[in-house]
This record gives sequence, C-alpha cells and structure tokens, in this order.
Amino acid sequence: MGRAARLAHAANIGVVLALGGALSGANAQAIPGALPESAKALAQGEWPAYAGTYAASRYSPLTQIDATNATKLHIAWRWKSPDMAIKEADPTVGPSTANESTPLMIGGVLYTSTSLSQVAAIDAATGVTKWVFDPKIYQNGLGLPPNLGWVHRGVAYWRNGDEERIMMLTAFGQMIAIDAKTGRPVPSFGKDGRVDLVEGLRRPVDRGYYTMTSPPVIVRGVIVVGSSVFDWWGKRPSPPGDVRGFDIASGRLLWTFHTVAQGEEPGTDTWEKDSWKDAGNANVWAPMSADEELGYIYLPVSTPTNDYYGGHRLGDGLYGESLVCLDVATGKKVWHYQLVHHGLWDYDPPAAPNLIDINVGGKRIKAVAQVTKQAFVYVFDRVTGQPVWPIEEQPVPASSVPGERASKTQPVPTRPAAIDLQGARDEDLIDLTPEIHQEAIDIAAAYDRGGLFTPPSQRGTIAVPGNAGGASWSGATIDPETGTLYVGTQRLPTLILISKPEPWQGSYDFIGLPSYVPGPRGLPLLKPPFGSMVAIDMNSGDHRWRIPVGRSTAMGSIRKLGIREQLGLPFRSWALLTKTVMIVVQMGYYSPPRFVPGLNLPIRDLHNLDPHLWVYDKTSGEMLAELELPANATGAPMTYLAGGKQYIVFPVGGGPLVEELIAVAL
Repeated sequence: MGRAARLAHAANIGVVLALGGALSGANAQAIPGALPESAKALAQGEWPAYAGTYAASRYSPLTQIDATNATKLHIAWRWKSPDMAIKEADPTVGPSTANESTPLMIGGVLYTSTSLSQVAAIDAATGVTKWVFDPKIYQNGLGLPPNLGWVHRGVAYWRNGDEERIMMLTAFGQMIAIDAKTGRPVPSFGKDGRVDLVEGLRRPVDRGYYTMTSPPVIVRGVIVVGSSVFDWWGKRPSPPGDVRGFDIASGRLLWTFHTVAQGEEPGTDTWEKDSWKDAGNANVWAPMSADEELGYIYLPVSTPTNDYYGGHRLGDGLYGESLVCLDVATGKKVWHYQLVHHGLWDYDPPAAPNLIDINVGGKRIKAVAQVTKQAFVYVFDRVTGQPVWPIEEQPVPASSVPGERASKTQPVPTRPAAIDLQGARDEDLIDLTPEIHQEAIDIAAAYDRGGLFTPPSQRGTIAVPGNAGGASWSGATIDPETGTLYVGTQRLPTLILISKPEPWQGSYDFIGLPSYVPGPRGLPLLKPPFGSMVAIDMNSGDHRWRIPVGRSTAMGSIRKLGIREQLGLPFRSWALLTKTVMIVVQMGYYSPPRFVPGLNLPIRDLHNLDPHLWVYDKTSGEMLAELELPANATGAPMTYLAGGKQYIVFPVGGGPLVEELIAVAL
C-alpha cells in the first residue's frame, strides 16, 4: 500500500477511534460532528499526545509494519539526550532515575522532554536535533527533585492557526510555554513564558516535596495540571495534590479542584474529625485522559498521606484513590468513583484511564476503563459514571494496628476478572518444584498474609499485588476496532511493615515502610508467569489470552534449574498497537537488586537485562518477530509516519546508562 493510500485508509478509520462520535446524554456537551484534533492528527500518521490521543489508547491506524515484514525491523537511528553532556560537565547534578519520556510527533518533528527538564525538537526521519531548550532547573540549588529524582515522561502540544506551543511541566514545579518552531519561551504566557506552579496552592508548599513528571492535558484551551508529591511521613501536612486548569493563551489560573474535599464541599464528611484540613497528597501524578468532544477530563487520584497508615485520617477519604471526571471549562466534578476506601496499600491508580467505545448486551457505551495496581480493571460509562458491570462492596479484614480502622468493605468488579494474582496465600507462591514451593512457604510464614486487601501490620504484611505490581504506570492499550484492552502486569509483592516513627521521622502515630520480599534461591516469591501481557474483550469482559513477557532464562536462578520454558520477567512492559500488530518493549532493572543471588550480574548489567522489542499477533498473542536492542526500554513506545516510512520510537537509559531515544523501522 502506497503512502497516499495508507493515509486515506487511516483517515477513514480515524472516525472510529475512542474519541470519535457525538453524544446525546443529558450531561454531554459534545460538539456535533466534530472529530477531535488529536484524532485527526493520529489518522494522518502523527502522534500528537503522550498516548497517541487524549483517549490514552496507544493505538495508531498505521499499517506499514505487519506480520509479513516484522522480522525485517532494524534500528534506524539513535538520539543521545543533551542531559548527558550536562552531567559529564557537572557531576553534582546527579544521575537520572530513568529516561522515561515518550516523544510526540507533529509535522515531521519529534518533541521530547529529558530527565533534567530540557525540551528538544528532533527531525522525525533522521534523528537530528533541531533545537534544545534548557530551563536550567538543575541550577536552582535544591539538589535532586523530590520523589523520583531526575525523571520526566513527556510534553504536551497545542496549535491555534499558525501558532504552535510545546507545554513543559518541569521538576520543582514550573510550567513553560515554548514556541514549537523556535524552541524559545512564549513571552505572553505567564511571566516570560513561565508559570510557578508552587504558587497559588491552598497552603504553602516546600519545593523539595512538589514536582511534575507527567505531561498536562490541553482541552478547549485549558491546560490541566496534576503533580507529583513526595509523600513522606516526615512532612506534616504534606503538599495538597489539587488539580488546576490554566488558560493556554495567558497562563492565567482558571479553576482549582480540591482532591481532598474542603470546607462545605461534598465529601468532607468522609474525613473524620475534620482531618480534611491538613490531609495531603491525593495528587494526580499519572497521566490524565480526556474526551475532547464532551470537554471532560478523567483524573486518576492517588493515596492521601501517609500511604500505609491512616489512623489520623479515619473514614473513606474522598477523593483519595478515586477516578474523578471534571468539566474542563469549569473544573466542576461531573462524577467520581472511589476505587479504594481509606487506602492503606499505596494502591493509587497508576495510569491514564482508557477511553473506549464498547457494545455490551447490544447497548453501545462510551466507556472509560481504569487499570489498577490491585490488578482490577474498573469500567464505567464515561458520561454518567455508572459501572458497566456491577461492582460489589465485599468484606475485607480488619486492621490490628492501634488507632487504625480499615474500611469494612472494598469495591470489587464482577467483570473483567482480575488480571493477576491477588494474595500471598500458599497457592500463590512459587512452585517450580515441591522443594522450592515449601521454601517459599517458609519465607512467607514470617509475615502476615492472605488475600487482597489484607491490612498492613506491625509484624509485616505481604501485599500482593505490591505497590509496583499488577498494572503500573505503563498502563493499558486499546484497539478501537475490536474493543480489546491489552495490559501488562508484573508479579511483585510488597512487604509493608508498620512501626512507630523515630523522632526524626515525623509526628504520625505510625508509619509504613515498604520493601521487596525475595523468594527462595534468588527466585521471585510468587509463581510464574512473572511478567505478562493480558488481552481482554471489553465488549464481554472476558479474558482472551495471557502471554509471558521477557526471557526468564536471563535469570541465573532459572537457568540453574534447567528450565527452558519462558516464564516472563517481573518487569514493567509497554504495549503499542497498530492496525496490524502489537509491539511490546520491557523495562530493565532500575531499583535496588531483587534477584542478585540468581542473576550474579553487576549493577550496569542489571539495568540492561536481555533487552528486546517483540512483535505479536493481536488476536492470538503469537510472537511474530523479535529485535535485540542495545538497552531496555524505560518508557512507552510511540509510532508515526515520516518520509513515507513508519517508525517506532522509545526511550532507553538512565542511571549508569546513556539516555537515548531509539528509532526502529523496516
């Protein structure tokens, strides 16, 4: 198929993307017949938003790479981040956690952020740098940014006629509008192109606790901004996680949504003893999504402080760990659903909600699906907030920690079924041999454990999924043509130990300390597959297939057992869908060693563990091709058409490794 034919075909199916179509509901304020700008750009072979469009589908209608030629993929170019030169010149800047930015592509130009909050424009066909904007955030004397250190996941794009802007939310809380053509700040925006996001919050905020890692959403001329809050129990109260809307033209604040209900607002009664007055965090650190026709945005709101003990914030605590829908023009709540009551496990929703049009029981539904750390997929009508399938309040265990009062029930979806293990019972532990299974039982016997929502304890509780298990910020991918959701999951338990704080650790009665629980002989504690990709038919809620992701034979402990079957690796995976295939890349090792006894690898090699790009059949999960990479992916891949050729681009590096973008093509 020639380029013109491909573009025409893409334009034809663009209207069926999750953002397309008019609505007639009483609360809907759709623009009749209007196809969102992001969907139009995607249909033309561009990638105008972090996840393709604000529907967060991570889907492209491109067809050049398919099952017949995927084995011919190769690395087309590599782009080295300008951060590397800065760190070499000044080692005091410190290392990056990981290079996580997914670029955009508009008009033949890639736009990406870097770990040090720089922004770069790159020729999409050659990988040659066009310009770099450096706000010199690393020179402000504050050291490493809070929470995750030097890390950033992307920028946002806006166009009005001939005017094009790149919006960057930096570490330490600055919002900068950059002219997409010149790479210079837009002087009419804020003060010399910048808005200080630490200012204007409802209480003073220490810059060492407040940062930005995800890109904003821009809908109907409104920039919607979340935040990444360092949820440390030593800071009381923690910074508020309020979400705000700013005017794209001027940078003027338009509205603020309190993620912890305040004053006379509905929901304050869910914070007992007026604990809403100093409750902190409950921020939106993950990417957001939006229905551009409705003018609605969808917020995955995280856990209030502190993550693992809530004796100071008794009650359900709205809007902690909730999916919240706002009207972008006013910032007013349209609907919400709390996914975890009185959260004690750090089960904040970690990814952008996916907008998907489905047909359930003969009824067409414009839905929103939220994947979660607890391995659920919650599905709602995105106009009304009504669950597509029943969600049952099921009884869960009580807490044994003095002063704590866990919720008596938690919401459990009846469909789809959980995407991974939920519990650390004997039958959930690794069982490659009877002897290994017994050793795993002996390890787990030292702690409290049970099913999902077993409360943290002073003895230590094994939570499964852990705070990095189940679905993570890699999120899910949607095929709008088939109504299929694809989600990566990793089996990582978390040991949560509740203890009294030392004087330097703050004033809470108790704090929680999370850690990893290693299994026997350098193996994972939980049974395989250790990392998976799961396909779910969202029209029925049925699982279609599960495949392991990653070569488990890269683990020395697996090789010693003589196991050749691929059981996956317990690492984060990202999926990218096109009309023809599914592309998957997997993260390496960017945290303290988990499998050192089995791997026996130096730290540098731990960061580079059997890196590959895989191409799969979307219907069956059959692997079609694999491409060995120079480094593991560290962020989500994207795809686009430039010069008649389809490219797949993703970030790699961080820590001791060179930070790059890698482009793959036929």
